[in-house]
This record gives sequence, C-alpha cells and structure tokens, in this order.
Amino acid sequence: MARLRLPVNQSPMDEAALIRAAQAGDQQAFASLVAGYDQQVLRLAYNLLRSPEEAADIYQEAFLRVHRNLAKFRFDCSFHTWLYRIVTNLCLDALRKKKVRKEEPAVVETSDGPRDRLETAPEQRADLDPQRKLLSRELRERIEAVLAGLTPRERLVFEMRHFEGMRLRAIGDSLGTTEEAAKNCLFRATQKMRAALGDFL
Repeated sequence: MARLRLPVNQSPMDEAALIRAAQAGDQQAFASLVAGYDQQVLRLAYNLLRSPEEAADIYQEAFLRVHRNLAKFRFDCSFHTWLYRIVTNLCLDALRKKKVRKEEPAVVETSDGPRDRLETAPEQRADLDPQRKLLSRELRERIEAVLAGLTPRERLVFEMRHFEGMRLRAIGDSLGTTEEAAKNCLFRATQKMRAALGDFL
C-alpha cells in the first residue's frame, strides 16, 4: 500500500486506513488523501485540457466529488483508479464541451492591424537556431491540431499514455473500460497522429 504524507505530528498510515478514517469523518485524514494525490490530479487535468484555469476547475470539482462520495467507496478497485476515473470523466465532459463550442478565430485584431493568433502567442522556449525554432513551432502546431481533431476519448487515452506514462490497463480501469478497448483507442489515435506527422518522422 502506498504511504501518504501526513502532518508532522501524526504517524504514517497506509492508504486504506486513511480512507477509512476519512469515511468516518476525519478531516485531517481526508486532507492527507488530497495531499497525496493533488499534484498528480492537477498534472493529469492540465495535460488533458492544456489550460491552467480549466485544470484548476477540474481539480476542485474532482476532490469535491471525492469528498461527497467517499462514503460509497468500497475498495472494489484502488483509490487511485477510482479518483482517476472521476478526473477523466470530468476531463471528457470538458473536452466534449470544447468540441461543440465555436472555434476561436485564427486572426485577431492588434494595434498593428490583423495578426495570426499563433504569431501573437508567446513562445514557450527561446531557441537560437531560427530553422529549428520554425520546425519546432510547426511540429507543436501540427500536434495540437491533431489532438484537437481526435475524439475526446482518443485524446484522453493518447495523453494518458504518452504524457502521463500510464499503462493501458490503468487507463482502461480509469475510463471504466477494458485494457483491450483502451489499446484499440490508442491505436486509432496513434494512426491519426502518424498520418499527420509523417513528414516530421
């Protein structure tokens, strides 16, 4: 069992004992559960949604749901799997809503006249080699475009596998499906990515 962080004046408890204590109303135990998973949840939500604000919203909603439903947790699966299922369902909902929303215009008005939105976005990394910088930007744009074109479930599986490093079985468990279904979904997403990035590979 995983050992989770507790306040300095308390001795370590295993996860199951923490969950039982939190189910009995121990707020300190619940706070320790949150502390044990907060960075993982935030990182997963950010990797899936690419927005700090949306990731923070998902983080809050996920732990609110955990707090409201913890009494129903029966140890049929690991707490990690149960929590990730909540987070991934919330992210899937958010991705579906993004899909139906109207896309933002590619061109924005600036004081210097109309400019491409990508030109106005700040560079994540300054690179001294202009050609490499251009290729890096093209690749990043192409990857983002492919991710945006995947179904919400394909994107979720692809990001959980490649950005979170999760195993297919854990992804299947988190999505409430089988390892085989997760594998098939990943295969479809990977094929689309390869087709779009062929000249970069």
